[in-house]
Amino acid sequence: MTKEVIEGFNFEQSHGKERVRVARVWKNQESGRYFVVEWRVSISLLSHCINSYIHDDNSDIVATDTMKNTVYAKAKECSEILSAENFAIELAKHFTSFYKQVTTAIVNIVEKPWERINVDGQPHEHGFKLGSEKHTTEAIVKKSGELRLTSGIEGLSLLKTTKSGFEGFIRDKYTALPETRERMLATEVTAQWRYSYESLQSVPQKPLYFTEKYLDVKKVLIDTFFGPPNVGVYSPSVQSTLYQMAKATLNRVPDISSIQLKMPNIHFLPANISNKEGHIANNFIVAPRLNKGRSCARGSHFVESEEGRCTQAYLKSEETVLGFEPMTSRSHRNQPYCSVEAHPLKFMRKYDVHATIT
Repeated sequence: MTKEVIEGFNFEQSHGKERVRVARVWKNQESGRYFVVEWRVSISLLSHCINSYIHDDNSDIVATDTMKNTVYAKAKECSEILSAENFAIELAKHFTSFYKQVTTAIVNIVEKPWERINVDGQPHEHGFKLGSEKHTTEAIVKKSGELRLTSGIEGLSLLKTTKSGFEGFIRDKYTALPETRERMLATEVTAQWRYSYESLQSVPQKPLYFTEKYLDVKKVLIDTFFGPPNVGVYSPSVQSTLYQMAKATLNRVPDISSIQLKMPNIHFLPANISNKEGHIANNFIVAPRLNKGRSCARGSHFVESEEGRCTQAYLKSEETVLGFEPMTSRSHRNQPYCSVEAHPLKFMRKYDVHATIT
């Protein structure tokens, strides 16, 4: 935000437009094949428009309706297929160059995962289905041409049925969790990474360059989580797997300067059912769901059965953050400095592990 001192007050301001939904369709004239993207665009502008706040003068304001219409117009102007990153950069560059009052433009895009469908083993010319994980990006462009570009993945759900354990953790009078070297591991990955390009002039000019990088990162994350197809790879904890995924991304995608991963541990718990006659079923897997309909104490996690009864409760009051800082050069990233700290957590419904590695 733009920070100023106005009439003795510290004053910060920005304004913008959120959730502008736009779709763009292209047709390849040679092959006849169609391509489509759907983006949800949010814009925030930092500008010299203090008079609109203190003098009722709106002459320096870029209206949010103008921002919305600009998204539509700029999408129409894209004659070739391009990535969400490139579109975000083009929008931000327009606002900082077209309006003298605007000093910085922040454009955030979430791309809806439309995927080409196969019919009888052949890719359809104009048919698409909705996928799962979403491609995200944010471009921050200053009038000087300075750039900060990040991209990410939301909702990448992964699960493996073995090759996971958790043991050797702190045990005290409050600990009920048994140690194990055999469990299911499931998570929903949220990733965000920053590219090393720091100016508009340094950005590669290939229209789908960042789409390719997004697919590269997703492949590295998935391959590292699962390991080789025939034998897999053992995970001693979510923390360990998260770190290996982040490290592999930085080692294999040199354009990326840092990455942040969020991986909630989605539990599948062994369950035993018995009655007066004896055991009905032993050690089958139940995927618990969190109680959404009952009131509960602040900070408590309630897990309920399909019948709606609260069967287990967990309390979480802090999280672990792993911070990794680079050595003297990028070539030493495989030897990170590690610091671990604990601090109060906003109460969440899932078991989250966060880490940043650079």
